[in-house]
Amino acid sequence: MKLKSIVFSAAVLAAGLSAAISTPALAQAKEQFFPVLVYRTGAYAPNGVPFANGYVDYLKYVNAKGGINGVKVTFEECETGYATDKGVECYERLKGKGATLFQPLSTGITFALTEKAPGDKIPLITSGYGRADTADGLAFKWNFPLLGTYWTGADILIQYLAKKEGGFDKLKGKKIALVYHDSPYGKEPISALQERSKLHGFELSLLPVAHPGVEQKATWLQIRQNRPDFVFLWGWGVMNSAALKEAVATGFPRDKMYGVWWSGAEPDVKDVGAAAKGYTALAMQHGAEPNAKITQDILKDVHGKGQGTGPKDEVGQVLYMRGLIASMMGVEGVKRAQERFGKGKVMTGEQVRWGLENLNLDQKKLDALGFAGVMRPVSTSCADHLGSSWARLHTWDGAKWNFQPDWYQADDAILKPLVRASADKYLAEKKLSRRAPADCQS
Repeated sequence: MKLKSIVFSAAVLAAGLSAAISTPALAQAKEQFFPVLVYRTGAYAPNGVPFANGYVDYLKYVNAKGGINGVKVTFEECETGYATDKGVECYERLKGKGATLFQPLSTGITFALTEKAPGDKIPLITSGYGRADTADGLAFKWNFPLLGTYWTGADILIQYLAKKEGGFDKLKGKKIALVYHDSPYGKEPISALQERSKLHGFELSLLPVAHPGVEQKATWLQIRQNRPDFVFLWGWGVMNSAALKEAVATGFPRDKMYGVWWSGAEPDVKDVGAAAKGYTALAMQHGAEPNAKITQDILKDVHGKGQGTGPKDEVGQVLYMRGLIASMMGVEGVKRAQERFGKGKVMTGEQVRWGLENLNLDQKKLDALGFAGVMRPVSTSCADHLGSSWARLHTWDGAKWNFQPDWYQADDAILKPLVRASADKYLAEKKLSRRAPADCQS
């Protein structure tokens, strides 16, 4: 009896150990891991923090609603400080944990990861930033600049100016100064603006600003001397508010200043306040969205349960919404992949890549997700990794952002040849080929 008891006890212990080992393993098998590259510290933190909070809050919201068809979302933040080398370190550390996808939130990091993603088979979402030529899905299989690139933004700004001035012919002889962050990010729009300059005869001057962008006195001295008709601001973080303050100091009209979507959020203007009145920036579809259904749902199901990532009053602000939208598109890529590879299953990076390449977020789906009035439909394909090239603009009235009435769509007749030429150059340099039709089915 004693021997049997020992054997029985050993069996129970073994079973218990087996359960202890298998339970987390089984749980892990039902978890979809999202690495989250952030910068909550440094010169760009005022802009990076609300984006990160929106991104993470949406993942929490998805879990509050039962996960992705029953699959729990897990995530881990990694601080990059907006530095390319740190971004690559984060990527290398997190990619082996079953990474679903990466959203670098930096054009410099995007350039570096574009080289790594194909070998690791992990997709990159670079919504509103990154390489403009990655809109060409036949050349860049793993990159998804969903909703817009800097060429999209530059093109739409010129369209907006032309409409305001009374036609493209009215741009001839005008002077446009591009004040840009001296980094891959800031340099991206130059090609598209130069192309438009050739077409319409306006004079484009390029004024780079060194990281982090606090010191701009020499730049604005040039602006005061050259007296451009318009200034385009391609800044980020403290550079944006510094530019607006310099415009005030030098007397350059704020209603002649136009920013990209990374220069058009609350942190960019709040310290300037009423003095920034009249400044207009791209909105990349959405702006501040305090009344959207998804905003109210986040407040109820995440913040209302004491699980909010940041302060409650930033929910619905411009950069918070952008982070939330970026997170949503990643989740929807997983959902789309599940439709093909198995509903309720954990998707690999390669499967999620297919999902992102076959997105079809029509208005009905967006409305059901709570994004009615926030953004327009997004539809991707093997060749088109952009999915949508619409944007609108909003203007600061001294206290809040207000939408301009019109929507604008980037001109494919101008941009597609630029994208194709740049993509072909990249492929030639890397000794790569365009995807074959059969690859579009994989």
